[in-house]
Amino acid sequence: MLTQLTIRNFAIVDSLEVELDTGMTVISGETGAGKSIMLDALGLCLGERADSDSVLKGADRAELTACFDIRNLPPAMLWLNEHELEGDPQECLLRRVITREGRSRSYINGRPAPLALLREFGQHLVDIHGQHEHQRLLKKDYHRILLDEFGGHGELAAQVRRHFHKWRRLDSEWLELTQVSDERNARIQLLSYQVEELDQLGLQDGELAQLEQEQQVLENAGSLLSTGHRLLQLSSDADSDNCQSMLQHCLQLLEQLHSRDSRIEQASDMFNTALIQLDEASREVRHFLDSVEVNPARQQEVEARLSAIYDVARKHRLLPEQLMEFHHELKAELDGLTGSDEALAQLEQDVQAARDTFLKAAAELSEARQQCAGRLDTLVDEQLHALGMPAAHFSACLTPLDEERYNANGLEDVEFLISTNAGQPARALAKVASGGELSRISLAIQVITAQTSSTPTLVFDEVDVGIGGGVAEVVGRMLRELGQRVQILCVTHQPQVAAQGHQHLFVSKNGQHTGTHTRVQRLDRTQRVEEVARMLGGVDITRTSLSHAREMLSA
Repeated sequence: MLTQLTIRNFAIVDSLEVELDTGMTVISGETGAGKSIMLDALGLCLGERADSDSVLKGADRAELTACFDIRNLPPAMLWLNEHELEGDPQECLLRRVITREGRSRSYINGRPAPLALLREFGQHLVDIHGQHEHQRLLKKDYHRILLDEFGGHGELAAQVRRHFHKWRRLDSEWLELTQVSDERNARIQLLSYQVEELDQLGLQDGELAQLEQEQQVLENAGSLLSTGHRLLQLSSDADSDNCQSMLQHCLQLLEQLHSRDSRIEQASDMFNTALIQLDEASREVRHFLDSVEVNPARQQEVEARLSAIYDVARKHRLLPEQLMEFHHELKAELDGLTGSDEALAQLEQDVQAARDTFLKAAAELSEARQQCAGRLDTLVDEQLHALGMPAAHFSACLTPLDEERYNANGLEDVEFLISTNAGQPARALAKVASGGELSRISLAIQVITAQTSSTPTLVFDEVDVGIGGGVAEVVGRMLRELGQRVQILCVTHQPQVAAQGHQHLFVSKNGQHTGTHTRVQRLDRTQRVEEVARMLGGVDITRTSLSHAREMLSA
């Protein structure tokens, strides 16, 4: 619960520190005194947006601090631990600083925190019901929110939203892929034909160069054999004119010189080396000639194979040596596209699974809503009868949607209907209820949904506008009963409501030469009598109004 609210240089408050207790705390004061300033400051501590106009004139910045007792609030303690923002195990401090330039900083337990986190954490601490809450009842979306709050369907509704968005995202991806499937299928057919053609060609790495070399050899086999044999004759065959005989003759002549000159010895070595190399060269030529044969059949096979390779290359406007890389590229693209078919089939299954998951969760939510709608109808009727609308009949109507209208909120529309007179059919609130009736309906729903709320502090900001007399007293009793279970802060102009509070804070405004300032005072018993009497009778407080105020407080 909220234990302390500290305000510095905010609006028309220079310094204010308010301590709050359990139960129902009433906040009253003259119009314009600044009763809502406390709630505005609390709202900023909970993450609402701020502007520079909220800083007190003449001050550089406004500072707002709210202290909460969280000992009996495990969800809040768990949230702090998850976000590593834990502090004192018994309390939590929310702080907001707003500069004259409009900049804002927020803190949780002394550590900087973005507004989004502040707002998220604030939902565990405070629920604020504003004075214009009844106007929101004219929006159907708000009806669904209230019904889910009453039934405690928050987590289930969040799951339905997540499942719906996942389903729609996957479905959009599937539709996008299927829209281009015709083009992809045509490409797959072309690639399949081309890859099959290249597969049948079966060109191997290095084969083209080998075939071209073999073709050249086969084509010139006769000439190669003739020239090769003539070469052997010149180099090493038994012929007096061959190279080998001439080198040997040269060596013999060197020996006849009988000279030990180093130059002659080097020349002899060179001739011997030449003989050795000539012998090796002749051996290589013989090996080559052994591999050469005149084979017209093989030559025809090689030429046919090369012709097939050249034809495919020409068809794809490539050089023959580029065919293998082109083949690999086509296969990779085809594998990717056929893999896309598999991915598309898997995506289609994922879409169906996501749809089934959404429908299952949404059906569970629909059943839960249907079950609690009847309870809400009964409870709101009871409250409306107590609030001076004895013939009213409230109905939370659930209308199933066609499948094409399913949305993140579920499988049905939720709308609150009302019949204010006996025998009249229930109709939409905007078409039936007057302004005063709408305020009572809103108040009844707020009180009922607050009874099921897990939030420890509930704020009611002039929600009793437009009612009075006995109805206002009933409202006061309702809020006091709620105060037995949770902390209630209630800003009110109704003496019947103010008299029901466990504590009473009075807000006043003082005008000084330095400016106008707001102060908050906790009233004792005597002061409460005077304030309730003022609320009953206006500026002039009479004995009668004082007596009436004492009677109301005693009751």
